[in-house]
Amino acid sequence: MKPELVSSQFENELFQNILPFWMNHVLDEVNGGFFGGITNNLIVHNEIPRTAISCTRLLWTFSHAYLVSGDDKYINLAHSIYEYLIKAFWDDTYGGLFWSVDCHGRVVRDRKHHYAQAFGIYGLSEYYKATGHKKSIQVAAEIFNLLETHAYDPKFGGYNEGSTRDWSSLSDMRLSEKDLNCQKSMNTMLHLMEAYTNYLKVSHEKKVATQLTNLILIFQNKIISPANHFMLFFDADWTPLSNHVSFGHDIEGSWLLIEAAGVLGDKALIELASKSALRLASAVMQKGIRDDRAIVHEMSPDEDLNPNIEWWPQAEAVVGFYNAYQMTADEKYKTASVNSWRYINEHLVDRIYGGWIKRLLPDGSFDENNLKAGPWEGPYHEARMCFEMIKRLKNQTN
Repeated sequence: MKPELVSSQFENELFQNILPFWMNHVLDEVNGGFFGGITNNLIVHNEIPRTAISCTRLLWTFSHAYLVSGDDKYINLAHSIYEYLIKAFWDDTYGGLFWSVDCHGRVVRDRKHHYAQAFGIYGLSEYYKATGHKKSIQVAAEIFNLLETHAYDPKFGGYNEGSTRDWSSLSDMRLSEKDLNCQKSMNTMLHLMEAYTNYLKVSHEKKVATQLTNLILIFQNKIISPANHFMLFFDADWTPLSNHVSFGHDIEGSWLLIEAAGVLGDKALIELASKSALRLASAVMQKGIRDDRAIVHEMSPDEDLNPNIEWWPQAEAVVGFYNAYQMTADEKYKTASVNSWRYINEHLVDRIYGGWIKRLLPDGSFDENNLKAGPWEGPYHEARMCFEMIKRLKNQTN
């Protein structure tokens, strides 16, 4: 029997588990906004700073939930998240989004990492789609212009990693402690591409289309390696600084490239992105799937595999492999998508406390030191996976 996926599976997970978890457990009714951290068993750690990344991902998630469902409870939550974003994270002096604030809305880190600005554009564009709120698209436009002024590299192409509060050069550009201090990274480029894709849908500006095209070509010409993986860290001139592999980003990027090229509507670019997408998906299938069907998080240059399981590569694999199946009708990709979905249901969906467990240790237990909601642990990957699969599966049957 051929493996099957049906939209109702993803509708149930999205509307009965993922969205209710975030609505019922994450919002801070006393201070406004959302809690800085929540453990797997729902212990709140409000001393953990709140990040612009978490805020903008929540904004995107609930704005899109309203667009899909028409349910006012989602847009009402999006309204409150939007207001909190502008009140707590927006820099009235220099523009752009602060990296983090405390539970009282006081700035903790005022740096302007361009990855966070990208998610600002992404979330604000979705909120504008859902509401038509003019200020939200004006703020997105201001962030776009700030990035083009201070982050874009006209000499070598692409965007550097980050700036100080006043958009001066930042000495330590690491996105997180595990990353390299580099001028440019795949991860920032990937989410700028994603953000510009969403922004183009509402702005329809020629400059946005031009820069989105340039980002796609950067992936084709600089970031995708001869081994069909994303290289991760670079000098300003795109000299690679690492040979590590991130299978999660490979499979995520495979379908985001297609989405970006599709919005532009350029046939040659769509064909180029499609070929790259299939090469990336095939490479993940070859070395990035464990015997238990989990997607490997990372691989070192010596092909040592990270033994921990992160939630987000599993979610991205469901979409990425199904995207490859839609492009080729090759059943191996559909089977891989089904297997990733089964792994999620068997190991990551939390039947006791709700939401998803975000990290599993090598013995299969959940990491008690890892958060279920936190500076990086949001609903974005799992909710977006459900949205994508609902859309793709419904379109397939129409």
